[in-house]
Amino acid sequence: MYDDSRLLEPGEERAYRLLLRLSVASPADLAGLAALPEAEAAKLLEALRDKGLAVSRPGPDRIFEPLPPDVALGNTLLRRQESLETARQAVAALTEEYRASARRHHADHLVEVVVGAAALRDRLRDLQNSAREEILWFCRANPLAMSGPENAEESGALTRGVRYRAIYERGLLEMPGELESIAESVRGGEEARTLPALPVRLAIADRSTAVCPLVPDDHQGIGEPTAALIRRSELLDALLALFESHWDRATPIRLDGDPGTPAPASSYGDVSDDVLAESERFLLSLFVAGFPDKSIASQLGVSRRTVQRRLERLMLLAGVDTRTGLAFQAARRAWL
Repeated sequence: MYDDSRLLEPGEERAYRLLLRLSVASPADLAGLAALPEAEAAKLLEALRDKGLAVSRPGPDRIFEPLPPDVALGNTLLRRQESLETARQAVAALTEEYRASARRHHADHLVEVVVGAAALRDRLRDLQNSAREEILWFCRANPLAMSGPENAEESGALTRGVRYRAIYERGLLEMPGELESIAESVRGGEEARTLPALPVRLAIADRSTAVCPLVPDDHQGIGEPTAALIRRSELLDALLALFESHWDRATPIRLDGDPGTPAPASSYGDVSDDVLAESERFLLSLFVAGFPDKSIASQLGVSRRTVQRRLERLMLLAGVDTRTGLAFQAARRAWL
């Protein structure tokens, strides 16, 4: 059977190797060396000539000599590589068309149900390990399958250049160890914001796959937790729009420096300076997020009175005499 993946047929390849040994040869010479009929040897030499692997000398004697194979076969190989790439692209396009059709007609290609905390945790890890561009998070208080300190995959993804945007419920920031974990992630490149409450738990990778738990909080503890793995669809588009709408309303969390380190004394006296110290940005982000003075003091490791003094200093810097005015000026001056 003819194999169109070969550049030379077996007989042609053998004839070319023998021609290389002879340097020049007539059909009779090749026939004698290859133990072939002279007519068949002549046919093989002519085939080599037609493929650019041999040249025949003019004259009554049909003498052939070999030519370099890289020139003759290189172009053929290149054409086949181009043909293979075209075929690969066609297969990829047909595969995507098949998947799109399958998603339209079969719900199990669109949504997959994941059951159990361990399985859900594995999916969240796989989601981050396979991400190439962006991870979006809704992080509610009382994590269902993976707390912030347990999420070791984020560091590796950030190192690969994956962008992380996370919105944290205010209650989560008050849980032991969570704020320190968020601070480490922000220093690694995560963009973090906070809101008083979030509608759902949610993780989206590369705007193509989402994980969203199905059991409401008031039913937790009844059976195994379940979540939906959602692929490209209008449902996923809705979840993306939900995230972006909350992202626009959320308050940035600034953890650029050590939150327990007070601003330099000179900065407290120079109220004309519109540049905040790192610790002041951290305090301001907690204040704008709605944390009470007592919680801010706990996070900063200072007294409640110290928090009040620093907020008074920020109001003086902003030129206002109310906390509402401070929040407005913080937004207007892009302090966060």
